[in-house]
Amino acid sequence: MSAANRSNTSSLPFLLTGIPGLEALHIWISIPFCFTYMMTLLGNSLVLLSVMLDKSLHAPMYYFISMLAVIDLIFSTAVVPKMLGVFWLDSREIGFEACFIQMFFIHTFTAVESGVLLAMSFDRYVAICNPLRYNTILTNSRTIQIGLLSLARGVGVMIPLMCLLTSLPYCKTRVIPHSYCEHMAVVELACADPSVSNLYSLIVATLLVGTDSVFITFSYSMILRSVMRLPSQEARLKALRTCGSHVSIILLFYIGGLLSMYLQVFSFGLAPHVQVLVADFYLTVPPMLNPLIYGIKMKQIQEGIFKLLGHLAGLSMSQAG
Repeated sequence: MSAANRSNTSSLPFLLTGIPGLEALHIWISIPFCFTYMMTLLGNSLVLLSVMLDKSLHAPMYYFISMLAVIDLIFSTAVVPKMLGVFWLDSREIGFEACFIQMFFIHTFTAVESGVLLAMSFDRYVAICNPLRYNTILTNSRTIQIGLLSLARGVGVMIPLMCLLTSLPYCKTRVIPHSYCEHMAVVELACADPSVSNLYSLIVATLLVGTDSVFITFSYSMILRSVMRLPSQEARLKALRTCGSHVSIILLFYIGGLLSMYLQVFSFGLAPHVQVLVADFYLTVPPMLNPLIYGIKMKQIQEGIFKLLGHLAGLSMSQAG
């Protein structure tokens, strides 16, 4: 194929399959995804508003929780509306640029979330192991700087990958056997050798996830050692409960991500629709569960949400009167 034809073909839109082999069930499949998206919007918005409006929550730990809520909102909104468009309206077409923008948001904010989880583990380490220095080490301004650094890191490592991917000629079929522009599914449509982009993505993923995981594990091993030295059982249980919600989020994020990634690389004999569903649920379920886990585990967040709801109920009653 000539260079001109390749260029013209590469600029054409892609077509999303949805759930391969289960197209007839798209309407029914859309119900849980629609529900999780609505719960994601509601739960994370409540967490954000409660932290913003309740001055007692203006502390580093709650700022990190707010960052996680923002990431979840962006993450879900980058994927679910288009996914529901495929399921409900058979709106399968997605523009060439839009496809890579969606991919950029997915991978960038995956990296940002990993950085925020690392920052949260450091926050808990300082709070439990060096409580007297907590207010001097983790100031509000430093917390915001850490969040911006996580964002800059995510954007910085993903821009080169997007440049590599968009420079490839896509002259094979335009059909992506997925519900969104999944990286590996799109790369398989390239009619040039994608080994450079594959190597780069492998190195970046290994370095980011590997480094963050090692430091998170180190932080919690130090926390566990300090907790076990506390004199009373009540104090130990209180410290462990404080970290319980964070550990739950970490396990959900990393185990779900690894499972989704390995199923895309190695099928293990599973049907294509199973692989796609696992990837779809990984992108939609954790953003819904994160605020629920924090709301259940953390009394301060619960109280902040109840205050917010009480305030909103009071406003609506006064307007009605």
